[in-house]
Formats: sequence, structure tokens, C-alpha cells
Amino acid sequence: MEEPKAGRREFLKSAGVALTTSLFTGNVKGANDRVNAAFIGMGRMGTSNLEYAMGQPNLQVVAVCDVYQPHLDEAMAKAGGKGHSPRAVHDFREILADKSIDIVNISTPDHWHAYMTVEACKAGKDVYVEKPVCVAVEEGRTMVEAARKYNRVVQAGTMQRSAVHFQQACDMVRRGELGKVTFVRTWNYGNLPVEGIGNPPDSDPPPGLDWDMWLGPAPMRPFNRNRFGVDPRNFSFFRWFWDYAGGMMTDWGVHWLDIVQMAFDEAMPRSIASMGGKFWFTDNRETPDTLQVTYEYPGFVATYENRNANGQSMFKKGGGILFHGSEATLYVDRQGYRAIPEGKGGRHKDVKSTSSGNANHWANFLECVRTRQRPASDIEKCFRSTSTCLLGNVALRSRMRLDWDERGSTVAQDAARSYLTREYRSPWKLAV
Repeated sequence: MEEPKAGRREFLKSAGVALTTSLFTGNVKGANDRVNAAFIGMGRMGTSNLEYAMGQPNLQVVAVCDVYQPHLDEAMAKAGGKGHSPRAVHDFREILADKSIDIVNISTPDHWHAYMTVEACKAGKDVYVEKPVCVAVEEGRTMVEAARKYNRVVQAGTMQRSAVHFQQACDMVRRGELGKVTFVRTWNYGNLPVEGIGNPPDSDPPPGLDWDMWLGPAPMRPFNRNRFGVDPRNFSFFRWFWDYAGGMMTDWGVHWLDIVQMAFDEAMPRSIASMGGKFWFTDNRETPDTLQVTYEYPGFVATYENRNANGQSMFKKGGGILFHGSEATLYVDRQGYRAIPEGKGGRHKDVKSTSSGNANHWANFLECVRTRQRPASDIEKCFRSTSTCLLGNVALRSRMRLDWDERGSTVAQDAARSYLTREYRSPWKLAV
């Protein structure tokens, strides 16, 4: 894909104007109007979104879609058990062509997120798309452009933004209760068996799977059980292959860094440096198992760390965020937050979470579908936090320190720019 022209850059810059009903191309929903919803990608995340969505009032599940028949059968059963009667669909394009469908949820592997979101916007649908929103920075820019051009509500799945205790933690940072924050640490640590996900040989796809459609715009590869990654005990292993995702950096790092950027008014890092590699696992994954990325933001430094051969961490927590301020340190994860004053004086402040935000996030999305306001995790916000994570991977793979060009949504280093795009396999083409 070509580097964006100046006009496109200016379009994205000016895209901050709020949506209004006068710009809406479809029918504005009233508070009691039923919303017809379709769900694309019915693995563990898609099934979770289906369940949260069915807990919302005035939402009717009219279609579920997957290229793997066992997932489709499971989704049909879950929807039927809650009183919905959707139709089962194998090709998502059938859903996009159905004018009766108001919203689509996209919970496919990451490499499909951008294409399906853009095409859904073009088809007049509002979208709830899982994180990370893309696997290349250029894709994310195109998603924002499509949402603005077609006046769609696009909510990304960084649902922590809708959890009350994460909102409170961000407010504490903004109000200066921690003093001057100059360092933020985010992490995921664990101690897992060295064999990891193993080394299965390439083979024929299992019955009921359309492997070519699963690959879609990604390069053609022989079927491998780990690339497909379906395991009843784990989230899918596709996350560990560059064709489809970005490893822990984009799978979990996006959740933590999204909150960091929320706390600092959606700031983007100015410079990015990364070190790491595959030092532990002996399996066939491609993404690193040991990683440290350093981000220089205006006024502070943040890090993302991942390791899989040692689980020792602050507060005996396998993951989270630490905001280090001159007056206090704030730890936050999905279980709650703790504020720890500097020095010997003062008292700790502990708050437990009431939820990780999923139900609130769906409620916020559906409210914005009705009001045409920007949702909590608007596509532009999650494009920025996803890009921050993608840049960590680009710095690692290019072995370069990167300087982020905010105006052009690119990096100053020409030699690294090829990592900001991806080539789509024919016949798929990302175009607004």
C-alpha cells in the first residue's frame, strides 16, 4: 500500500469533529428500538461478546458467522438458549450485504479486523471490533478514515476504559494526586513450560474448517494446528505468528498501554526502542517470549515487559500498570487499584474492581449507536494505542530506535516504514 497522501493526512487530522445525527446515513435508533446484531468470528472472544451483547436490552441476534463449523454450532446453541434465533453464516460478506443488520461484532483473528471493519462501514453498519484493531499501522489509519467518511460508530474492544476503577485511576493521574509522573511500567510475567505450544507438523485442515477463508488477506500457508490455534484450554495460538497478530505486545500490551494513554489524554510516544527475542520456548511460535519496549512520551517514560520463564513481579501480580509519581505510586489491574504514598507518611488507598468493563462497554456502544456520539473506545483512540504496540514490534524487528511522526502518522526512519504496511493476498483489497 502506498504512503498516504497529504490530503488523507489532513482528513485524519480533521476527523476529531463529533458525529451528529445530521451526518448519519441510516436510521437513528430510539431508546426502545430493537437493534439487529450479527457476530463474525465465534471463537472464545466472539462467544464472550455474544453473551455480553445478549445481556443488553433491545438487541436481537440475527446472524452468527464463522468459517469453522464447530464454533458456528456452539454459537447457535448459545444464542438459542437465550431466546434468539439467528441464522448460521459461513461467509461474512452475506452479513454485510444484509441491509436489515444494524451492527456487527468482529471477533475474528487480528488479521481480519481492518478489512471487515472498513467493509462494514461502507455497508452502513456500526461496528464493535476486537483489539488490537489492526496488525499494521496503515490499516488502522484506513479504519479511522472509513469510520469518519461513512459516519459510523466504531467501538474497539479495549473494554477496560468502561470499567469504573480504571476510570477512577486515570482521574487520579490527571488530577495530580500522584504528583509528577515520570515513569510508568506495564507488564505480563509468567513461568510456563519450555515446550510452549509444541511443534505440530503441517497437515490437512480439520473437518468443517475453510482454511483458505480463515487465511483471507494473509499469505497462503499450509495448515498448521498452531497457526489456527484452537485449543479448548487456551485462547487461540494464532497470536504468536506475525502473519496474523503481534504476540503479547499487541494481545495484552494494548490493554495496559491503552489505559496509560487514556490517563495522559491520548498521548502518543515520541520515541520507541525495543529489545527481545525467543529465548525460552522451543515451540514453533514466531513472536518473542521475552521482550522489553521503552517508550518516551512527552514528560515521562513508559515500558512494556513480557517474560515467560519467570513469574516474579510487583505485588505478586502477573500483569498490570504502575504509575510512579513524585507523591505516590499507583498500581492498577482488572482486580482494582492501590495507591502507595512516597515516604513513611500517608495511608494506602485500595479499591476493588466491580467488573473488567465488558457489560458497560457494550452498553456504551449501543447507547452511541442510538445517539451517534463517539464511544468510549472510539476507533481513533484504539488506533493510537494499537499503533503504540505495533511500533514496539517494529522497533524490535527493524532493530531501530523509532521516532514517531504525529502529523504524518508514520515514523521518521525510512528503513522501518515497510513494517507499517502489509500486503493483502488477492482478491482481498483494503480500500475506503
